[in-house]
Order: sequence, then structure tokens, then C-alpha cells
Amino acid sequence: MNVVFVEPSFPSNQRNFPRALAEVGATVIGIGETPKDDLTDDLKRTMAHYEQVGNVCDEEALLRTVRRIQEMARVDRIEATVEAHILPAARVREACGIPGTSVRTAWLCRDKPSMKEALRAGGVPCGASAGAESGDDARHFAAETGYPIILKPRDGAGAAGTYRIDSDGELEEAIRASDLDGAGSAAVEEFVEGHEAFYDTITIDGVVAHDFISHYYPNVLEAMRSRWISPRFVATNRIDTAVDYDEVREMGRKVIEILGIETSATHMEWFYGPKGLRFAEIGCRPPGVGAWDLYCAANEFDIYREWAMAIVHRRIDRRPSRRYAAGIIALRPDHDGIIRAYEGLDEVRSRHGREMIDCHLPAAGTPTQGVEAGYMANAWMRFRHTDYDALLKLLDDVGETVRVRAE
Repeated sequence: MNVVFVEPSFPSNQRNFPRALAEVGATVIGIGETPKDDLTDDLKRTMAHYEQVGNVCDEEALLRTVRRIQEMARVDRIEATVEAHILPAARVREACGIPGTSVRTAWLCRDKPSMKEALRAGGVPCGASAGAESGDDARHFAAETGYPIILKPRDGAGAAGTYRIDSDGELEEAIRASDLDGAGSAAVEEFVEGHEAFYDTITIDGVVAHDFISHYYPNVLEAMRSRWISPRFVATNRIDTAVDYDEVREMGRKVIEILGIETSATHMEWFYGPKGLRFAEIGCRPPGVGAWDLYCAANEFDIYREWAMAIVHRRIDRRPSRRYAAGIIALRPDHDGIIRAYEGLDEVRSRHGREMIDCHLPAAGTPTQGVEAGYMANAWMRFRHTDYDALLKLLDDVGETVRVRAE
């Protein structure tokens, strides 16, 4: 099978996807923005051919490149795993007559108001939401729904450009920041109270072949706004034994069916609170922030290879062990500037070294990144433990012990 993979080199974990495709027998053809001479030797060896484009989100450039490849060889699949690449790849896929995720599915998984409209029609519980093409649209929604509400990009990922709004004044500030009274467009949603988590799958012909559940502590919006918090997300190893997850898994399967997701990775956010289980959003792609690496460490298998088996052979090869829970904790500098020193690392390594998977501790002198840049923007550590509750306590201890000093 000849598989075109979009953007194989950035971010760094992207290299695992073409590597896994080659390992299961695919001939991998890469299209990316990095000059070929700058690719790693391992990545060059993985791919049979590579084409550079200026921007992989430029659909015309991507289409010309794929058609040029089709003149040389049959293309059986085009795969993309980064949120911004999903819709351009789908449009090129359909224009070239190549099977895979459709434009309709890619669009519904990208445009949040359209996504939720389709899911509500199919009976999936969602908070109230709408598309806002003007400030008046957002004001009308707030008047009907009441505060708090959320304003965010229609096609955003993570918490980037997302505002929690609790008053008319805050709404006006968000409207200005989003340019809604100009050329902007946004999604406006009811704020759903409750615990936030995510449900990830690999599906084959619309059937869930692998699934995983992870929990945020605290919820993402709070984590991305508060410097003093050392946020975590933790993959549970109780998904097969806790009946509490049955409802989540059933909702995930229903969402996949309604949106027409066939053979793909998926990443679905959900809330559970006073109103029960509520769907938040889904992408037909893997999760970011190294979540799949946690799944590998927790389950003693290679999830990238499992994804490649699904793409190339329409089957999986191994089952996850569910032996460990695994989590990441982000360690924020005490203020922006450059990293000066770390405190508490020796204590953490002494107490929890056996449970540590890996860590990233930028050297003294490294410029910091803002809190809103995410879980892996500065320092972080990852751990696993056979007991989920023990892992939560371990991560709490790390957050209370380690300090990142900046100047």
C-alpha cells in the first residue's frame, strides 16, 4: 500500500506515524514543509519519497503535489494527524479519488457549531451552542442562554482564543478580541459545569478498535489561565473495569457513527457534572500534548503501530495491557523571563524515580513560554503507576515539591 503522509517531521512525535506505517509494510511518501536535507536520517530512511511544499494547509499546493505523485505511483491513502491539516487533506483526498475521511466528516469535526448541530439532531447530549458571525449574534445568545458562556474559534484546538464570559462587560471585551464586529467568526456556547476529560479511539470502518480515557486536573480553561497551577492529565487504567465509563464509551461510539468517521484516530472531549454527561467536541485525529506516548507507556504497546495496522491492514495487532495509569504534570516558571534554576527535583527523583517515564527540564538560560502555550511549553514530567489513585497523589506531590525559578 502506498500512503501519502502529510507533514512527517513537525512536531517531533509526527515521525512516529511514518515510522509505524513503514514497519507494517506501507510504502510511505511524505509531503511536508521542511527541506529534505533538514530531515533526520531515520525519517529519510522511513520514506520512499518526499516532496516539500511551502504550506501543507495550502490546498492547491497540496493537490498539485498529490497529483504529481499519482503520475508516478498509485496512492492508496492520504493521512494527516494534525488538526489544521485534516480538512485540507480531506479536500485533496476527494479531489483525487482516494479513500479515507470525507470532507463532510472533516468539516463536522472542525466546525464546532455544525458539529454540535449534527450531534444534537442525533440525540447526543450537548450544551447550547451557535455560530456567531457578529457581535450581535453573541449578545443575542448570551441574552437567551445566560452567563457564563464560552466564546472560541469555530475551528480552534485546545484553549487557544477561548474566553469564559461572566458578564456583559466581559462579553464586549471578547467580541473586540475576536473581531466579531469586524470580519471575525466564532462559536458561542453554554458553559458546561463539571469535570473535563477525553475519550480517544482508533476506529476501523467506523468500529472502535482501541479506546482510552484520560482526565484533566483541573479543567483545561482554568489550567491555561492560572500560572500557580501545575496542571495534569492522567490516562486511567480502569476503563475496562469501571462501569462509570460505559456511558462515555457509548456516547463516543454514537458520535463516531453520526459524524461518519471510518478508519481514523479520534479525540473527543467531554464533561460530567450536575446535568450529567455532556459532549464537548471531537477531532478525527490523535490527541496532542504527547497523550499517545502516555498510552504507549501505560499499556506496554506501540499505539502508533496499532494506528498504522488499522490504516494499512484494517485490523489491530495487540491489545493494551491496561497495567498502568500514566500522567503528565506541567511545571510552570514562577514568572516569564529565562529559567534560572529548579528546586525539589532531587526529592522527587528520590521518592518517585521508579515511576518516572521521562521528563523535559529546559536548561538554565532557556527563555520561558507563557502559561497559555500549554502543558509541554516549559518543563514537564511524566509518570506511571499501577494504581490510578496513587498516581494522582504522586503527581500532587510533584506539583507541590518542584519549583521552576525564572528571572
